[in-house]
Amino acid sequence: MPPERVIVLNLTDWPRPGSGVAARAADSASEPRDFAPVFAKLTELVPEIEEIRPGLVAMRARGPARYYGGEHAVAAVLRGFAHDEGLGAARVGVADGRFAAEQAASVGPSPGDGVWIVAPGESAAFLSELPVARGTDERLGELLPGLGIYTLGAFAALPEDAVRARFGPAGVLAHRHASGEDAERGEPIRAQQAARDFVLSLDFEPPVAGTEQLAFACSALVERFIGALTAERLVCTSLRVTLTDDIGVRHERDWAHPRFFSPQDTLARLRWQSESLVAGFAGAGDERAGAGISAVRIAPVRTDRSAAHEPGLWTSGPDERVHHHLSRAQGLLGPGGVGTMSLDGGRLLRDRQRFTHWGSAPRRDRSPGPWPGSLTGPTPSLVFAPPLRARLLDAGGEVVGIDDEELLSAIPHALSVEAQQTPGAVRGWSKPWPIRERWWEGRPERFRLQVELDTGDSWLLLVRAHPGARPGARPNAREADVPGAAASWFAEGRYD
Repeated sequence: MPPERVIVLNLTDWPRPGSGVAARAADSASEPRDFAPVFAKLTELVPEIEEIRPGLVAMRARGPARYYGGEHAVAAVLRGFAHDEGLGAARVGVADGRFAAEQAASVGPSPGDGVWIVAPGESAAFLSELPVARGTDERLGELLPGLGIYTLGAFAALPEDAVRARFGPAGVLAHRHASGEDAERGEPIRAQQAARDFVLSLDFEPPVAGTEQLAFACSALVERFIGALTAERLVCTSLRVTLTDDIGVRHERDWAHPRFFSPQDTLARLRWQSESLVAGFAGAGDERAGAGISAVRIAPVRTDRSAAHEPGLWTSGPDERVHHHLSRAQGLLGPGGVGTMSLDGGRLLRDRQRFTHWGSAPRRDRSPGPWPGSLTGPTPSLVFAPPLRARLLDAGGEVVGIDDEELLSAIPHALSVEAQQTPGAVRGWSKPWPIRERWWEGRPERFRLQVELDTGDSWLLLVRAHPGARPGARPNAREADVPGAAASWFAEGRYD
């Protein structure tokens, strides 16, 4: 079965919405535009399309190509639509698979042409010359050039097993994109329903300057917003709240939900977003940023069929009573007052901690692994963020360091950690293991060490050795206060 052909329309002049961005609307032409009406009109041309982000949509090529008479004809229709609607420059990319089509629509020919159609079976060759950063996340895009891999073709030439072992699932996905294999394995287009009929707004005269007043005034608006979606058997998984103050400054933010928004969840997001603005109104003085909120606008960013979110026979979602009580506590403490912890990727323990606000979609910035130098065995029950300063001494009172063979320069005898009780002597210790990061930038090596005291307490230590320091040398007072000084020990965590 041949790979699925995909068409991507890229409105290059469309602004990307930011989080908490305030934009002054001097005139109507300068106001940020909502993509929902545009998306609704596009569905009249091509019924099944997916919004990748505002201004970028993807669709299957087979149906539209048959209806309009070929892929070139579809591209002409889409560019003509963008011109008639006054949407600025538009590019169309067609290729095997959505990733290749998106790249064709992003790095295609000059805007005067605006169409790049990659022939069937040529997606891998088209992608091979692109910079490697176009197919990877930010971290991997910075790492691979340091390893001599500058293009997607060079990355695709690596064995997939080696990529999986070094960079984990995120690296494998990027490798398949670079190889053009996503077209063969298939990343289906998830058709979305236009959300133009669900956008609601409310104006205030005079402006509202209190958070609770705003929440009370918007309660009916929120009920209508969720009720309209429910009537169409839809749920909202991501929404955009826009608050406009009395001098025309728009404060816009997108909110995501791990399940779907209820009226209480929507009202809570509205309250949290307005808290910072109300605080600014109260302390603005003469040079104020506004005296109150004059308009509220709520728009769905992503909707889904409600049937897809019905609980199963043995649901894994949170208990409704737990959700109810934690949501009430969050309403009193604020959005950052209640949350859940999860493990993330990273080498240091504090980097692996990920706090997710209760009722928000989990976010993962790092690949879960593998991470060379990370702790693979039991983790400490108490993690210090930031790590505490420590001193690991030998029997003569000298600071223990790391020698040229990456071993301890002396036998540890005593451990002291700031603000912690360490009454016992060192009874046992592990072999130190290195953590090497960005060595090409000259970043000094770090080593980890586990030590056990005769009282039964165990500690996870981290030492940063200065590149030119003498192994085992005692740092002077000046060095002890400088990160990276000779034999600078830190306590990452403690085992209970």
